[in-house]
Amino acid sequence: MTKTIVAKRLPIDPGPAAWKQILPKQKRYPELNDNINTDWLIIGGGFAGLSAAKRICELTQDKVTLIEASEIASGPAGRNSGFMIDLPHELGSGSYQDTIERDKLHVKLNRYALDFALKASKEYEMPKEAADPVGRINSYVNKSGKNHNQEYSKHLDQLGEKYKDLSASNMKEVTGSDFYSGGLFLPGCLMLQPALYISKLAEGISNQYQSNFKLFENTPALEFQNNVNDWIVKTPKATIHTNKIIMAVNGHAESFGFYKRRLMHVFTYASMTRCLTDEEQKTLKGHKSWGITPSDPMGSTLRRITGIGGDRILIRNRWTFDPKMEVPIDRVKKFGNDQDESFKKRFPMIKDVNMEYRWGGRLCLSLNSVPAFGEVEKNIYSACCQNGIGTAKGTLAGIGAADLAAGINSEIVKDMQTYDQPKKLPPEPLSTIGARTVIKWREFKAKAEL
Repeated sequence: MTKTIVAKRLPIDPGPAAWKQILPKQKRYPELNDNINTDWLIIGGGFAGLSAAKRICELTQDKVTLIEASEIASGPAGRNSGFMIDLPHELGSGSYQDTIERDKLHVKLNRYALDFALKASKEYEMPKEAADPVGRINSYVNKSGKNHNQEYSKHLDQLGEKYKDLSASNMKEVTGSDFYSGGLFLPGCLMLQPALYISKLAEGISNQYQSNFKLFENTPALEFQNNVNDWIVKTPKATIHTNKIIMAVNGHAESFGFYKRRLMHVFTYASMTRCLTDEEQKTLKGHKSWGITPSDPMGSTLRRITGIGGDRILIRNRWTFDPKMEVPIDRVKKFGNDQDESFKKRFPMIKDVNMEYRWGGRLCLSLNSVPAFGEVEKNIYSACCQNGIGTAKGTLAGIGAADLAAGINSEIVKDMQTYDQPKKLPPEPLSTIGARTVIKWREFKAKAEL
């Protein structure tokens, strides 16, 4: 019996992907204009999709095709804050309480993803800032945040993980700012220039496996149709016959009819300054490169970067629940005002530095903080729903989906198959009202860290 799956919407990303904009021009790939046959089709060119592509190419000489709806590093992969986190950090969980053995396994698997990224960065001779193992700081500004960090540090003690307590003066030495009361330095985090890493990963795979790997940009999948032993995938200008499909589209899995009413579509917002002048850098002081996650996940995430794109500061905060997966550009501008205020509170000594880029980025969460992983139709495999940790979890999901589709029962596959399915959301309008109320309440609680 013929089955047709039609995409009811395509990705829309508000504002420019700043990480990509500050880079020199990267390699571009053609739009698919001719009908083709391939053994594997990967839909989505982010962390999950490219990791799956590399894994498949390492396992087999089969033909592998990857299609990306826009350009590489223009979507969520080029819009995150660039933290590849190894430790427990589930955005939707509200706490760090879990079984110790389970968390130890998660840390082990997350570090597998970090090792994958580091090896790829060396193999493809990426600039150091593409994937730099310099760690991160979990900051706090008040007693509530300090208590949260203390809870976190106790959990890290149980896991046998290393960390270092930072005082207010330590924080000023790093950031140049008096804003922070203290923090935890966590050495295992890999800091990415995400657009640079993704662009060079795509280029590296394309060059290394040019005989059997093809990548096409501006080529969204519009429709799937099963055809006895394979699938026919329609794009705007071509048709693809393929044996197996890996869906690496995060929340857009629901756009194809998978995981209906089981995925929560959230946007978060960020701004990035223009390049700081030499005089502004001297005034600011502090280290040239650092990354801060707030003790309350709804607070402000910050990075200071230096390298190819200049010396800049990024601030990410504010969250919205948007089940239609689309937000107006006016909202990006509105929340940009909040990021301006966050910047001035932390850096009054350079308060006149303006933001050059503002954007929004899509996240996909599940109510029970589990991935949308597995075979969703015969020979269609999902590597979606990273619960706000797309760099590490996306990498793992892509590798795991490739292993599952290839019949390899790897540790990643075993772990991901132990989860329940994403929990069904309440009916509308309760779902949207409830989610937006929770976001507002959690942002209110995190007000000191915004």
